[in-house]
Amino acid sequence: MDTSAGLLIAGVIGATIGALVTWMWRYSERREATVPDAAPEVPPGAEAVLSVLSSSAVLVDAADAVVQASAPAVAMGLVRNDRLPDELMTLVQQVRRDGQVREAEVVLDDHPRAGGPLRRGKHITHVHARVAPLTSRLVVVLADDRTHSERVEAIRRDFVANVSHELKTPIGALNLLAEAVEEAKDDPDAVVRFAGRMQAESLRLTRLVQQIIDLSRLQNDAVSEEATVVKVDELVAEASEHSATEAERRGVEIATSVQPELFVHGDRGQLHAAVSNLVENAVTYSPEQSRVVVTAELIDDDDVHITVADHGIGIPGEEIERIFERFYRVDPARARNTGGTGLGLSIVKHVAASNGGSVEVWSEPGAGSTFTLVLPSWSPDLDEELT
Repeated sequence: MDTSAGLLIAGVIGATIGALVTWMWRYSERREATVPDAAPEVPPGAEAVLSVLSSSAVLVDAADAVVQASAPAVAMGLVRNDRLPDELMTLVQQVRRDGQVREAEVVLDDHPRAGGPLRRGKHITHVHARVAPLTSRLVVVLADDRTHSERVEAIRRDFVANVSHELKTPIGALNLLAEAVEEAKDDPDAVVRFAGRMQAESLRLTRLVQQIIDLSRLQNDAVSEEATVVKVDELVAEASEHSATEAERRGVEIATSVQPELFVHGDRGQLHAAVSNLVENAVTYSPEQSRVVVTAELIDDDDVHITVADHGIGIPGEEIERIFERFYRVDPARARNTGGTGLGLSIVKHVAASNGGSVEVWSEPGAGSTFTLVLPSWSPDLDEELT
């Protein structure tokens, strides 16, 4: 074979190889153009399903990253920087290892959310979590916010414990006094003395039970169905009269100043209990030979302010936010001596809310306290019955 023939054959082979490579490249392009995209990691319709679930829902991929979350989950604070809190991630990893569905109560710290309770500088969220595998790569987390129910349950437990403790004190005292009376049956003076103390403990027990009943009726801060038009001057007069005997015994003057023709619309019994509690507290915690001032006036033509001011022991600033809690006492030892139950101010707060108002307080240790019951003013029609 001569040189020219060899060159010709080599050229034909080279052209054939070039054409083949070109065809394969174009065929590859056409294949790539017709191959469908990889299946999405989140199944179709998952977002719509998550949006209608009553629970907060989160999808987590194999890299522990959040790939989908419902709006409630974000609002609850479950997703931060595309990650779940460590407490929930532990459950996710356990489910990924064995594929078993897990359910647990989880407490999350420092996960801010609207309305979350603040405790010792931390936001505490109680979550009931259910974690299950969704696909080979995805794990679904369903979470229900139990913070409110946990708080209500804690309040209920505290209330039951406090009621039990408060009832135990006068009942125990009555039992001991009854034994003392029996042993002193031959000493008339001792019997009279013990009987007087028994009567005092009985009155304390009766008052405690009545306040518990009153508070239970006010729990929901709902507007009373027995609301009527109430004359403020009569309300103040009756509340002052309620504490007149104790005030006289301790040499405390109750001075009243009420703007005429003031009316409010509410449950008369509740309002009487609230104002009476304020006056009674002022008399109880004022020094002897001092003065308690009760005033009522219309402010800005909208609200009636019923104010009770004393010159008593006062309340430290750090305690003011807690004085409306059930059974809370600034000075427990003094409360025992005065027979206080720790429910009076809680009743005042709920009465104010139930009758469309509020309660305000100013106090300074050693200078006294001023409590103001704020209620919407009412202009009665001529045919409305006044109580």
